[in-house]
Amino acid sequence: MLKTDVLIIGAGPVGIFAAFEAGMLGMKSVIVDCLDQVGGQCSALYPEKPIYDIPAYPKILAGDLIEKLKEQADRFSPEYLLSNQVVSFKEMENKFLVKTDKNIEIEAKIIIIAAGSGAFGPNRPPLENIREYEGKSVFYMVKKAEDFRGKKIAIAGGGDSAIDWAVILSNVAEKIYLVHRRDKFRAAPASLEQVNEIAKTGKIEFVFPYQLRALQGQDGILDKLILYDLEGNEKSLDVDCLLAFFGLSMELGPIREWGLELKTNHISVDKVSCMTNIDGIYAIGDVANYEGKLKLILTGFAEAASALHHSYKRVFDGKALHFEYSTSKNIENI
Repeated sequence: MLKTDVLIIGAGPVGIFAAFEAGMLGMKSVIVDCLDQVGGQCSALYPEKPIYDIPAYPKILAGDLIEKLKEQADRFSPEYLLSNQVVSFKEMENKFLVKTDKNIEIEAKIIIIAAGSGAFGPNRPPLENIREYEGKSVFYMVKKAEDFRGKKIAIAGGGDSAIDWAVILSNVAEKIYLVHRRDKFRAAPASLEQVNEIAKTGKIEFVFPYQLRALQGQDGILDKLILYDLEGNEKSLDVDCLLAFFGLSMELGPIREWGLELKTNHISVDKVSCMTNIDGIYAIGDVANYEGKLKLILTGFAEAASALHHSYKRVFDGKALHFEYSTSKNIENI
């Protein structure tokens, strides 16, 4: 059994920053995440996508942001339990006992839920034998653009992910086919302008109105992608890989059964403290819901600080918090 002051569920940017805030207050933390890497969606879905609204960074790649946050939190040595999902929960006297699907038990004084919109997985297109190709030539996320250098890529989808990755991968790919069921995209106007400009060079080719019908290849290696239009006419593309961006399936999983006050797939919290309806359990980041909520990473950072400061008395048996700014704490000696 692991014993800690703070159990943080979710190793995304907000969860990692919560570990830093816990350390600043002298609290030990354990971070649990069902993914096999830290960073949440920033690492799993768009590590090479730039973010523009992080204070002091006019532009930073999502993957680089996670590295900086982890470096910041590592000063306090949080323990990471990756590839673990919390499956059971029990309230005890002034503490909680949870168990993961790997049979690891964690005793914590408080719980911080920083699970984004819950555990997530891709919405798979209904193609026969698609799992045989996954990880080899069919992908739902891009970890490194360089992995696709010189490839002929079909990108399927009509949202920001499809458009953004078409722009980014056009710098390394031999050819990109942008496949969509209609000729309108749900993406930022500036990104659409970029795609249209690149299409004039022939590097990107629009393929619509078409949908995915079948994969052709051997041993998980894709040779041809078969499409069909609204009249049932087929079209074949010679491609090396398929990137399917049809969104994510988000679920809170077992947390839904904890007795927390929920609104759709989000946890209702007090706006000031971020505490849920269960004393000692907090929710921060995208999973937290209150009137006027802004779903921004920087909002989650502020919520992490608020939740940890509010929890201080519970963690330290009623001891009052003497507030100090980081510049006064001599953090280099911590």
